[in-house]
Amino acid sequence: MIRVLFFGPVAERIGNNQAAVAFRPGIRLQDVRDELAAQYPQAFEIVCFAAANGEHVRDMSLPLADNSEVAFMARFSGG
Repeated sequence: MIRVLFFGPVAERIGNNQAAVAFRPGIRLQDVRDELAAQYPQAFEIVCFAAANGEHVRDMSLPLADNSEVAFMARFSGG
């Protein structure tokens, strides 16, 4: 199983701060994103950042292992 975390406005649009995606051999970060974006298009239209196992990821073709943790976040600003 892949644990998925959502933060800020992404979590608000989904109505939850986490989800799970079934692991399958060869699954990539992009596959997880695509699967969840199909379920929650309104949330993924604002996703700008992804992380896997605590590390910011730019390469969405990153392969994931069983029990990986991924996160999706929107752009944020502070003051």
